[in-house]
Amino acid sequence: MSKKILVVDDEADVLDLVCINLRTAGFTVVTAENGSSALAKARSERPDLILLDIMLPEMNGLEICKTLKREPATSSIPIIMLTAKSEEVDRVVGLELGADDYVPKPFSPRELVLRVKSVLRRGQEKPTTDERLHLGELVLDRSRHEVLIKGKRIDLTATEFKLLAVLMERRGRVQGRERLLNDVWGYESVIDTRTVDTHVRRLREKLGKASSYIETIRGVGYRVMDTDVE
Repeated sequence: MSKKILVVDDEADVLDLVCINLRTAGFTVVTAENGSSALAKARSERPDLILLDIMLPEMNGLEICKTLKREPATSSIPIIMLTAKSEEVDRVVGLELGADDYVPKPFSPRELVLRVKSVLRRGQEKPTTDERLHLGELVLDRSRHEVLIKGKRIDLTATEFKLLAVLMERRGRVQGRERLLNDVWGYESVIDTRTVDTHVRRLREKLGKASSYIETIRGVGYRVMDTDVE
């Protein structure tokens, strides 16, 4: 069964271009042109991924993203934001609200399809190493796709989950931002490494005290400590 993508954009030309390329790549496509329609279709259609433009009538993409990530039924749906190059602040805010990635306009249709496939893969990849990773009271279970702290489940996006898994399985070793972009996001060329920083910041917020395990190595990247938090 093909994956279902909800495309939200109020520009007819952009909507047509995106839909044609996604359908050619084998995806089923659902569309919305404003905020209320986007929320309604996300709730009723339960798409596998949402391509969400920031500039929309009625309600902008950031508000839609925030609403969907707050609702249990839609919180796990990956979101890729479509942004204008001048909207750097909105781009970062979108990632902080739970978006998994962003694509700046104007974009290459081929790159957009590759980004969609990359984000979808993050939630489907099967473990090649231990299914359960432990660090003190922090447990990451790949088979159940869940993270527990003191037995309590922590809700992470697919990207946050994979980022934490990569850091935990390589505990004690420094991971550069460029390497994380390649291993977690699947980007072969270096783009804005602040994407990594934004996701690490969100991950730390969700982990609470356990965030102390993640060290920032200034000018290089991040490392999960190989010792328990005091």
